[in-house]
Amino acid sequence: MEVKGQAAIVTGGASGLGAACARTLAAAGAKVTILDMNEKAAADMAGELKGLAVLCDVADSASAEAAVKKAAAAHGPARILINCAGVGTAKRIVGRDGAMPLADYEHVIRVNLIGTFNMLRLVGAAMQALPALADGERGVIVNTASVAAFEGQIGQAAYASSKGGVAALTLPAAREFAQFGIRVMTIAPGIFSTPMLKALPQEAQDSLGASVPYPSGWANRANSPRSPCTASTMPISMAK
Repeated sequence: MEVKGQAAIVTGGASGLGAACARTLAAAGAKVTILDMNEKAAADMAGELKGLAVLCDVADSASAEAAVKKAAAAHGPARILINCAGVGTAKRIVGRDGAMPLADYEHVIRVNLIGTFNMLRLVGAAMQALPALADGERGVIVNTASVAAFEGQIGQAAYASSKGGVAALTLPAAREFAQFGIRVMTIAPGIFSTPMLKALPQEAQDSLGASVPYPSGWANRANSPRSPCTASTMPISMAK
C-alpha cells in the first residue's frame, strides 16, 4: 500500500512501540490519529506529528467507537490500524501474599486481548466499506503480540496468555478479512526498553533481561543501531 495520504490509527501511540510506529507512519506521509489513555502524552505526540490525539479506552466499546468516529471525521476512514495499546504485570499466580487477585488478571486480558479485538472489529467494519485501491486492497491491520506468547516466564501468566490470545486471533481474522482485501497480521516483539517494561519492578526487569540468550539484557536495545522492533520481531500470520 502507498502509505502517503492514508488515514492511520495507532493505539497506545503516545509512547514506546506505538510512538515509534506513529512517527514512522507520519514520516511516510500518513494522516495519523493517536489513541491513548495518557491524554497529555498523546496530545504532545500528535502536535509533533501534526496528527490527531484522542483519549480512548480500547477495551471499552463506547469509548473506542467514539474515537474511531472522531478519527474518521478528521482524516477519513482509516486504511491502517496498528494495535499497540497494552499493559503488563509481573505477578506469580500464587506468590508470597497468596493467589494473584483475579482483577489483576482480568485487567491485562481486557486491555491487551479484548482491546485488540475491539479495535479490530470497529476499524475492520469501516475498512470493508471503503472503495478498493488499484490492487484490490482496502486496508491493513497490525496487532502486537509478544515473544511472551510463546516463551512466557514466571510472573508473566497474565501477560503471556493475553498475548497468546492475540496470536490465536490473527489467523481467523486474516482469513475472514482477506475476501475484502484487508490484510491482518501480528508481530511478536522481543524484549526492548519501553515505558511499560520500565514500570515493572526492578526484580522483574532483571529477570526478563537475563532470559535473553545473547546479547543478554534489554536496557540498551532501544539505542541499538538496529531498530528494536525489526531486530526482535517475528511475523506470526498474514493473509491478503
